[in-house]
Amino acid sequence: MNALAATSRNFRSAARLLGLDSKIEKSLLIPFREIKVECTIPKDDGSLVSYVGFRVQHDNARGPMKGGIRYHPEVDPDEVNALAQLMTWKTAVADIPYGGAKGGIGCNPGELSKSELERLTRVFTQKIHDLIGIHTDVPAPDMGTNAQTMAWILDEYSKFHGHSPAVVTGKPIDLGGSLGREAATGRGVVFATEALLAEYGKSVKDLRFVIQGFGNVGSWAARLIHESGGKIVAISDISGAIKNPNGIDIPELLKHKESTGSLLNFAGGDAMDPAELLVHECDVLIPCALGGVLNRENAASVKAKFIVEAANHPTDPEADEILSKKGVVILPDIYANAGGVTVSYFEWVQNIQGFMWDEDKVNDELKRYMTRAFHNIKGMCKTHDCNLRMGAFTLGVNRVARATLLRGWEA
Repeated sequence: MNALAATSRNFRSAARLLGLDSKIEKSLLIPFREIKVECTIPKDDGSLVSYVGFRVQHDNARGPMKGGIRYHPEVDPDEVNALAQLMTWKTAVADIPYGGAKGGIGCNPGELSKSELERLTRVFTQKIHDLIGIHTDVPAPDMGTNAQTMAWILDEYSKFHGHSPAVVTGKPIDLGGSLGREAATGRGVVFATEALLAEYGKSVKDLRFVIQGFGNVGSWAARLIHESGGKIVAISDISGAIKNPNGIDIPELLKHKESTGSLLNFAGGDAMDPAELLVHECDVLIPCALGGVLNRENAASVKAKFIVEAANHPTDPEADEILSKKGVVILPDIYANAGGVTVSYFEWVQNIQGFMWDEDKVNDELKRYMTRAFHNIKGMCKTHDCNLRMGAFTLGVNRVARATLLRGWEA
């Protein structure tokens, strides 16, 4: 099931549990605005090339819309629509005053030079500058984009609207980016995991973890779990997978990956089949890479007692049912990976106030938001007698529905 179908299905289940009226249900699903623009740029050799850029602005009942911009050859309108909708529920679950958006350009950033990427970003910004803004829609980096991309958007936007650091988040620190932003999603995953384990009288210390993905989110989660005394017994990324029943030395693995670009041939672990990773013996499984990795083929073989969804949509609905029947507790993506957007919110707040925080304050506030959101989700689980995924969806959807009704938009 693709991301849009799965998100819509979860939304409809939540709407039924909440007893939402069909009119408001329909108005919550339909995006506020969909933007599609043509971006034509000269390449370095002088030839002209066109790319299609778009932005789906899903909902602004609770505040400005918020979401990433991805540069990828398969930027697909359906997927972007699903991710924009997911951002609406995610910001509501975290209780930050935003709605959801998502966007992108259908291009292969690896085939473009830095100057071509800059020209493309600036043309895209020129086309959408009057539809984004500090109190309208605040983009952030996503797949294929980074802090530099945000710096170009900020600069181009400021040519039209004056100095506006709060128009994007995930910026370089030198242009008003927040300390702690780089580690935020991974750190949020660990705070979410701690909140979940505390419910069961457990802590990160001495539990066995398996992490799929060793990019930004996976590597930060691994580093922080290792620091807290958790044992990471297997880990994988695009280059392969390694295991060590006594726990992998994460600082050493980070050094190894930096020098070789790969996890393979690491002295502190044995190579394993990446397909075996998800069903490896452990207490907590953290998928941090792609969507749809837990499906009906492998769900029955999963040995973890807890799954923390650091990736977007890693568990297919069919796998969800199989795992629930086995008694596996799943912490859903719309809560577990909300650390990134929460610290983006802190960055926006700092930019608007013109007053920057130190890193300890950022991390303390992140912990407060993640812990509070977990307790709010548990409250919805009790009210509606449902699992954590439905607890999170009912929490998010209910907050957006309430804001919509209070504004008088339901007609």
